[in-house]
Amino acid sequence: MVGRGRGLGVSALVIGVLGLVLAVGGFAWLRDAYGVSTVGGSSMRPTYGQGDRVVWERAGGKEVRRGDVVLFTPPESYGFDGPLMKRVVGVGGDRVRCCTLVGSRERVTVNGQPVEEPYVYGGDADGAHQPYDVKVPEGRLFLLGDYRANSNDSRFHLGEQGGTVSENAVLGRVTDDRGVPALLVTAVLLGGVLLLVGVGLGIGFLAVRRRKVTAMPQMPWPVRPSGG
Repeated sequence: MVGRGRGLGVSALVIGVLGLVLAVGGFAWLRDAYGVSTVGGSSMRPTYGQGDRVVWERAGGKEVRRGDVVLFTPPESYGFDGPLMKRVVGVGGDRVRCCTLVGSRERVTVNGQPVEEPYVYGGDADGAHQPYDVKVPEGRLFLLGDYRANSNDSRFHLGEQGGTVSENAVLGRVTDDRGVPALLVTAVLLGGVLLLVGVGLGIGFLAVRRRKVTAMPQMPWPVRPSGG
């Protein structure tokens, strides 16, 4: 009985601590490294439609590259209170122009080179029919929506540093790789299950300890039966 009680106690401690570490560690990592948002408009169609749930990894503006889709805090001129999602077309030092006719298609150019943009809605790289020629200042980004005909982006704020947005406004980069977030969620769930198992074993350990074996008390001296 004593050995069983000790075994339950050790198992409860080991499994409970392991579950706590997995649950708390996985949750903390997931919260600090990733975020989940719901697309509120259609400016990123066809890549992301209204109502889509997207996962984004926390990253600074200096970490993003051309072609990345970022979540950022827009300037006051956007008239929107909340994060927006757009695609990075130009980074600090780039010259972004629109539009150059290549064959039968209009194309955005970056540093004189036409950009291949298979993600734009309907293949329309212009959308607004409003030419621009912007030299992106260092530490800033030129951002466009994938649905160029229906996106409030850098093109419409050219009077403010060429419509660019500070790198510091970037909250994160949208990712389609769900492997690491899924693994962290699994760790949190598994940790929760192990923690519950540890608690159950702990309750069993306490029950065993409290259980007393009923026995006749021993007399401090031998007793002889009385004779006739």
